[in-house]
Amino acid sequence: MKKALPVGVDNFEDMLKSGYYYVDKTMFIKELLDLKGKVNLFTRPRRFGKTLNLSMLRYFFEDTGNEKVNEQNKGLFQGRKIMEAGEGYTSQMGMYPVFELTLKSAKQEDYDIASYMIQNAISTEFERHRGIVEKGKDYLSSSEYEQYTIIAERKAEEKTVRNSLQLFCQCMHKITGKKTVILIDEYDVPLENAYFRDFYDRMAGFLRSLFEAALKTNQYLQFAVITGCLRISKESIFTGLNHLNIISVLDKKYSEHFGFTEQEVLQMMTYYEVESRFSTMKEWYDGYLFGDTEVYNPWSVIKFLYDLYSDVDAFPHPYWINTSSNDIIKDLVARADREMKGQIEMLLGGGTLDIRVQEEVTYGDMHSNEENLWSFLYFTGYLTKESEYFKDKYIFLKVRVPNLEVMTIYENTIMNWMKDAIKKEDFHDLYHAMEEGDAEKMTDILNSQLFQTISFYDSAENFYHGFLTGILSQSENYLVRSNRESGNGRCDIMVKSPSLRGRSFVLELKVSASIDDLERDAKKALQQIYDKKYAEELRTEGYRRIDCYGVSFFRKDCEVRFGKGKN
Repeated sequence: MKKALPVGVDNFEDMLKSGYYYVDKTMFIKELLDLKGKVNLFTRPRRFGKTLNLSMLRYFFEDTGNEKVNEQNKGLFQGRKIMEAGEGYTSQMGMYPVFELTLKSAKQEDYDIASYMIQNAISTEFERHRGIVEKGKDYLSSSEYEQYTIIAERKAEEKTVRNSLQLFCQCMHKITGKKTVILIDEYDVPLENAYFRDFYDRMAGFLRSLFEAALKTNQYLQFAVITGCLRISKESIFTGLNHLNIISVLDKKYSEHFGFTEQEVLQMMTYYEVESRFSTMKEWYDGYLFGDTEVYNPWSVIKFLYDLYSDVDAFPHPYWINTSSNDIIKDLVARADREMKGQIEMLLGGGTLDIRVQEEVTYGDMHSNEENLWSFLYFTGYLTKESEYFKDKYIFLKVRVPNLEVMTIYENTIMNWMKDAIKKEDFHDLYHAMEEGDAEKMTDILNSQLFQTISFYDSAENFYHGFLTGILSQSENYLVRSNRESGNGRCDIMVKSPSLRGRSFVLELKVSASIDDLERDAKKALQQIYDKKYAEELRTEGYRRIDCYGVSFFRKDCEVRFGKGKN
């Protein structure tokens, strides 16, 4: 039996005890101890192993107050790389109280619920250490014990919770004589959510108080590791935190500890005997560059391997699209001006874009200038670095879309945006032109609409088919049937009145290789309708008024040719 693939498993103990396949990232511990950062902020895209790594740190460093549990935790690391690093590192096992806090649950519809979820997560961690506090309560003042208990029992007011992490460290130090390791996962989730739901300032204020008390002047802190997707400016929530050590995807330090290296992917594929699909794996899920290290998306690699293990011929999917709301991409597309639309089209065509990196931003700054928005897309994994250079005191990156998975996310987002935009338009002039056989008028209207869209051409037929079907489907007087998906040898689009006495239309699409081929291809599309007798299906149904259109596209241009249905 092969080991199970850890789909959605982000608890280190569960990963090891349940026998899942584990890609050994324990040397992250060594580098963390070597570099001795007091407060370390790691920014990586969503689903790149941040939560599992923090869980690993907890099981390595935590003194649970129970010798038996401590020994069990140490057993999780037997046979792992960190055990070969030397006694200087292994002696740190089970040495500190650990406060582990995840803010993932703060993605809620309003501030009250979001802040409650954060407070609830804090209370849960207080309750987890309740045994230590009860045994050592004589070391605490009555006020400290009372506040600890109120927080653990979820009875504390928000102002008390804001100081909770500092209180925890203080209590643990009085009881155990040891400083605390603080682990905070997905610190920016509440901020991203609050920005898109219009309560950013309140959430930033809450987190600022929470972090300042725990990280700024906390004499009982051993060290802290914080993870997130974006590097939020110090002025936003890390005010005055001068010892904050930020490690982004640009840094060469720690570069191989988040995500899978190519060697790790090859080892996994060999283990599951699906290495024949490596080229597909690389094309779809590789492409990230953290520092100078080539990295694969670990979530998507595991999901694809899960499918391949039961069917080696399984098709790849954009698994990553389901891991977050992709609000940033939606916002980019919705707000893009003509210049930015052109830049997006260039990226979707496989090109590169030169951007100046803005490493410290806030969500409120996202649209203050174009550079901030491109930086957001880079740090969140929707763009990747191809190269970097230094110019005029600034770091510049040459960026591109990382892989086919992310390309598909862009394309799906654009198609959905386009469908929504089309619904707001009035296309009565187009329907009237189609009824009148006015191909020239149809050409003008469609060209005008194409100019406003963000187009992609690597799967151009799907784009143009979706574009035209979306427009034609706005009519209340006609039914539209698309045959693109069925691949059944029928025409691309049929438009027909609900009444057999009404009008019906057959449309065939072509994508031209150059602007010079537009007219010829439109004629070829019209001739194909006749040659393959596409109108016969409508005639068999009982329609007698049948018109035919051949439509060709090249980038932002189209050509329409009209013909009567022939008996």
